[in-house]
Amino acid sequence: MRATTVSVVPIAPIIANRCNRCMNSRWGRVLVGALAAVGMAEVLRYSRTRRRTPITPPPLARPPASVTDLQPVTPPPQTPGRWRRPALALIYLGTLTACAVAAFTAVAPDDVLRRFGLASAPDWARWTLAGLALSGVVALGLAVLLGPAARRLAGERQPLTDEERRQLSVTDRLEAVNATRQTLLQSATGLVVIGGVVFTALSLWYTARTLDTTQQGQVTDRYTKAIDQLGNRQSLDVRLGGIYALERLATDSPRDHRTIYDVLAAFTREHDPAPKTKTTGPPATDIQAALTVIGRRSTHDATIDLATLRAPKANLTRADLARADLARADLTGANLTYASLTGASLTGAYMNSANLFGANLISANLISANLDSANLTLAYMNGANLNDARLAYAYMNSANLTGANLTGANLTHVNLPGAILVNADLTGLAILAGSNLAGANLAGANLGADLNNPRIVFTPNRAHASWEQGADLANVDLTRANLTRANLTRVNLTYANLTRADLTGANLTYANLTRADLTGADLTGAILSGVRGLTEIEIKAVAKTDATTQF
Repeated sequence: MRATTVSVVPIAPIIANRCNRCMNSRWGRVLVGALAAVGMAEVLRYSRTRRRTPITPPPLARPPASVTDLQPVTPPPQTPGRWRRPALALIYLGTLTACAVAAFTAVAPDDVLRRFGLASAPDWARWTLAGLALSGVVALGLAVLLGPAARRLAGERQPLTDEERRQLSVTDRLEAVNATRQTLLQSATGLVVIGGVVFTALSLWYTARTLDTTQQGQVTDRYTKAIDQLGNRQSLDVRLGGIYALERLATDSPRDHRTIYDVLAAFTREHDPAPKTKTTGPPATDIQAALTVIGRRSTHDATIDLATLRAPKANLTRADLARADLARADLTGANLTYASLTGASLTGAYMNSANLFGANLISANLISANLDSANLTLAYMNGANLNDARLAYAYMNSANLTGANLTGANLTHVNLPGAILVNADLTGLAILAGSNLAGANLAGANLGADLNNPRIVFTPNRAHASWEQGADLANVDLTRANLTRANLTRVNLTYANLTRADLTGANLTYANLTRADLTGADLTGAILSGVRGLTEIEIKAVAKTDATTQF
């Protein structure tokens, strides 16, 4: 076996390098200045205390009269050294500063260290500095607790003088020594316990980091292998394995979720049939598998780019394509039953003859989309933008189009029985000729022209105002339809069936009612000014009117 050489770098040069860099940096000079100021303040405070404390001179010894008069001369009480407290304060501050610098060097990222003029250290050096910093802080804490804090809790502000110590008996001294030994033993035990806990915690943290690094390495290896499988052009089975391996990887590694699905989306776009290729069947097996995996994604943190995808007759049942970009995609005859397309971009998409039964198209962008003969039964299209969309011969039974924009949409022969078009916008020459709207709810829908904003037409001789026409509802079946307060200004209702339709408060100004069937229609409060095709007498003879109906 080959011998492995392990280079051991001493910790002392690294610590010296840290201290040297700290002293040369701006923050190091500020810290040293602050320590010096604190030390000088402590020295001055102690010097003033010494001046205010009167020193009683020892009594003059007189010669004894006899031997029996000899008494032991008690030496004067000795006070602590002048510099002991300032020195202890400086030691405390210096140790605490060194611990702070060591902890900062051990924990701070490399970019932060470089900002302060410090070089990065290897992991073992960081661990050593962290242990030293923690040990120093624990030692300082125990020294403070066993020294000044203990005396203050006992009611003593100053340590015992020599005179007070001499007044202690032998038993008291032994008890004091034993108590000190017990205290030191307990302190040492506490240090060992604390050190063990800290070491265990740091070991667990290091193990977690190592495990995370190992897992990331495994994820990278799995990703690379799956990409290699996906790019295999010889074997379909290998490509399928790569697709499902990427799906599993996206589940195991959420941070790579977006990248993986971007790769799958790019795979479907690049391997779908060319635009000029005629396709009669469903997409290739690997393309269908990739689309199925994309449709099973669990998060929507980013938009899936499937623009210009060509996947006619693809099976996307219950696929989750919310917020997906499907602009100009070819999904002719695709099965999108109960699919989620909330907020999706389907601008110019080809979805004719597609099955969108129960699909969720809330707030979807369907501008200029081709939905001819599509099945939109029970579809949710609340707030969808269908401007200039093609919906000829589409099945929209009981579809919800509340607040949808159908401006300029082609709804020729569309089936809308039981559909909900509350507050829908059908202006701009929307074509509904021959459509079935029996039982549809069009309350508040806007199907008329805007008479308040005429379009000015300029001719060689003069300029005149021109109002655009409303929706084309010729031959539309609106039996029992709810058109309460609907705007039907200039709408073409030639041969329309409005039997028992609710037109309460509807605006039919300048509407074309030629041969329209208003039998049993409720025109209470409706505005019929300037209507064409039917006279007031003919309307009152078959429809329900009252004094609020305006002719």
